[in-house]
Amino acid sequence: MASKETLIVDCDTGIDDALALLYLLHDPEVEIRAVTTVFGNVDATVAAGNTLRVLELVGREDIPVAIGARSNWRGTADLAPFVHGDDGLGNTGLPAPAAAPTSEPAAEMIVRLARENPGRLHVLALGPLTNLATALLLEPDLPRLVKHVTIMGGAVRHPGNSTPAAEANIHNDPEAARMVLRAGWPVTLVPLDVTMTEVFTEDHVDRLRGAGTPVTRFVATILAHYLDFYEQNVFGARGAACHDPLAAAIAVGDVSPVLAPVVAVDVDTGDGPGRGATVADIRGQYRDFPAQRGAAVRVVLGTERTFPELLADRLCGRAGTRRRVA
Repeated sequence: MASKETLIVDCDTGIDDALALLYLLHDPEVEIRAVTTVFGNVDATVAAGNTLRVLELVGREDIPVAIGARSNWRGTADLAPFVHGDDGLGNTGLPAPAAAPTSEPAAEMIVRLARENPGRLHVLALGPLTNLATALLLEPDLPRLVKHVTIMGGAVRHPGNSTPAAEANIHNDPEAARMVLRAGWPVTLVPLDVTMTEVFTEDHVDRLRGAGTPVTRFVATILAHYLDFYEQNVFGARGAACHDPLAAAIAVGDVSPVLAPVVAVDVDTGDGPGRGATVADIRGQYRDFPAQRGAAVRVVLGTERTFPELLADRLCGRAGTRRRVA
């Protein structure tokens, strides 16, 4: 059996972050060493509470949760209650979790765990990249200590969802994103180009509801608000993009991209209309080993568009098809 993937999950736990966490927590090959939270969908403190609720649901209160940045480096935080609800979980009004976050700040936890586990930890970043950039400032040698970084963020060919040019996670802290993408560690970027093509539908929600487990009932409940948003504002039909769960599946090798060139990527940090845009030199998609200066980021541009079935299978307690990549 393949060895476990050992993760730090850095997230802004709203609805799709919760799905990503549950997807990973249902995989016995995956070890989540810690969860760190950041502003984004909700405030970082609210995200920590939501994370603890998810962990409590599956009896994993042993996983530490650390609170991180509550704003970007400019001191602003553009939250998304219209997408995820005021509580980040579809306005479901769930009771407070029994456990509490650790007192250790998120960036410090990332650095400490990386030092204690050199070359083992895979960081899965599902929100703005402020915590990771702060960790880089605390430990400039972090890229050597971390095995890999997978980021849900950016838009290459696809329009942004925060501005016409920018995806929300990158737009929330472009300076931090630029630092993380240029830090020299192995990076996989999972942008809107693919997350918007993997759509979880009302039929999938009906399957969850029919399964009748505590997890599937929880997911069906929080997805009601999410599907409402997508129906009214994006697709015009009952379906929601699999942003964070898809990134999680790619990180642990369950989804093999059909197109994922290693190319040069930069972030627009100016104050114009392009602020937060991910600028990727995707001319490299035509070569297996692109000879372009600064090519360091594996950008996922195509998947088979079958992930929602795998997600539903996993949450309903069926293993689904596992296709681990090297």
